[in-house]
Amino acid sequence: MHLLFRTFLVWLRRSGPRLDVHDVGRISFRVLPTDLDVLGHMNNGVYLSIMDLGRMDLLQRSGTWARFARAGYYPVIANETISFRKSLQPWQRFTVETRIVGYDARAVYIEQRAVVGGEVYARAVIRGRFIKKGGGTATVAELSAVTGIDTTELVVPQWIERWSADVALPSTGSAAPSEWD
Repeated sequence: MHLLFRTFLVWLRRSGPRLDVHDVGRISFRVLPTDLDVLGHMNNGVYLSIMDLGRMDLLQRSGTWARFARAGYYPVIANETISFRKSLQPWQRFTVETRIVGYDARAVYIEQRAVVGGEVYARAVIRGRFIKKGGGTATVAELSAVTGIDTTELVVPQWIERWSADVALPSTGSAAPSEWD
């Protein structure tokens, strides 16, 4: 809920400079008091929430968001991982950089960075899927047909393929009991 105002501002920005969906999207923020944890720096979960806004911005400014909406598709996160180098401090300005790094038959892979003065403070990798409002999941071939995006030009890096396979949970149609070894 604390990102509601920022979400509104990003939504308004949709008329900003156009991007190709394969460009690096950049959007700037400032660390607000509501972003802080008890140690006085930006909370680890807030990084991922703000990165949601970076993906939204890239999809909007490339025109892809509107095409997905017309087709009845909406994005969800299947997997994500983040690594931290430095902490973002109160009131510090930073930029979220967002870039699609590849596609497989079922998902879109995105790298995002929190950057200050050209220096990476944190990096996340996200595996995203698109759900159909009428039910089911859109394949990347369906996404390509709706958007006209050539998804063959970006091959998922091998380490990301391994990561995706290693962290995968069973599909929603399969059992996934909570059993500890």
